[in-house]
Amino acid sequence: MNYQEIPSPAFVLDEKLLRKNLELINRVQNEAGIEIILAFKGFAMWSAFPLVREYLKGATASSLNEARLCFEEMQTRAHTYSPVYLEKEFDELMDYSSHIVFNSFRQFEKYYTKTTQADHKISCGIRVNPEFSDVATDLYNPSAAGSRLGVGIENMPEELPEGIDGIHFHVLCESDSFSLERVLKKFEAKFGKYLHQLKWVNMGGGHLMTRKGYDHEHLIKLMKAFREKYDVKVILEPGSAIAWETGVLVSTIQDIVEHKGVKTAILDVSFTAHMPDTLEMPYRPKIIGASEPSDESKYLYRLGGGSCLAGDFMEAYDFGRELKIGEQLVFLDMIHYTMVKTTMFNGVNHPAIAIWTENDELKIVRKFSYHDFKSRLS
Repeated sequence: MNYQEIPSPAFVLDEKLLRKNLELINRVQNEAGIEIILAFKGFAMWSAFPLVREYLKGATASSLNEARLCFEEMQTRAHTYSPVYLEKEFDELMDYSSHIVFNSFRQFEKYYTKTTQADHKISCGIRVNPEFSDVATDLYNPSAAGSRLGVGIENMPEELPEGIDGIHFHVLCESDSFSLERVLKKFEAKFGKYLHQLKWVNMGGGHLMTRKGYDHEHLIKLMKAFREKYDVKVILEPGSAIAWETGVLVSTIQDIVEHKGVKTAILDVSFTAHMPDTLEMPYRPKIIGASEPSDESKYLYRLGGGSCLAGDFMEAYDFGRELKIGEQLVFLDMIHYTMVKTTMFNGVNHPAIAIWTENDELKIVRKFSYHDFKSRLS
């Protein structure tokens, strides 16, 4: 990817890197005999779906809009789950869904009859809470105390009601296969008696199988053993893994200010509006040409976003040289979970969306304007 050819600001997906991830994921699903589907909550860049469809045949949605996007752009009906369904949306939601997972038995009882009257088969499931996770950040931990997500074992019936084909759980976040193994031990101990009654088990997302060092053979062995033990179809729906390390956010330094000895390079992008996970997770994005500060660092620059939020910044990086107004800064790994969470807070314009094609050409697929900002308001 030639960053100098990319107009700033822009999110840029590298098609070659996306295909590399998809080939790995496809090998895992084929060798394990499972189904891996795309989670829109992590990657919903539909201009890249023609490539995704070569390897993944399904996707998971958590709203009517995501389900419709799946139907129109992934060209298949969605595996749909939402903490709650709205009556005014449910009939249309069924049109776009092949599977519907309910967050409570009350929701299942309210809508199940409707699903049996749809003009296509809808397989229903219930989300459960294994009440175990090794996710350290509570914001991303569905098993945190008091979680609203999924039915705990104390609220499960003695037998599953007729119409429940599957069980869904999701308790991981950028985790490895050994975390999944520990979850499965707890899950089977609590919910094992229901598993032989089921057609499928959806183990949710958080399976970061495209990260370096991930033990794919362990995952394949684990999934094979589970599938054969209970004679069920196994579904995984990773969010980060699909687009992990497949693209960048290109920005440009607009100004450099100093206060109390702290130099801040102010950019044409915003952390709160364009990279919210860096503040929520939180995590420090990697930047080409920058490293973490040390006692010997001489060229430290805090990075400031373009919004008026006081906290719209990242603490200092060591650039090893003086930065200059007008030069590019390239943030790595900015495709998964980043674009789907962006806002136009403060009227800050959204970066363009682009693809660096497998033919080494830059294709701008979307530019944003005042009308995009205005149309979200009233």
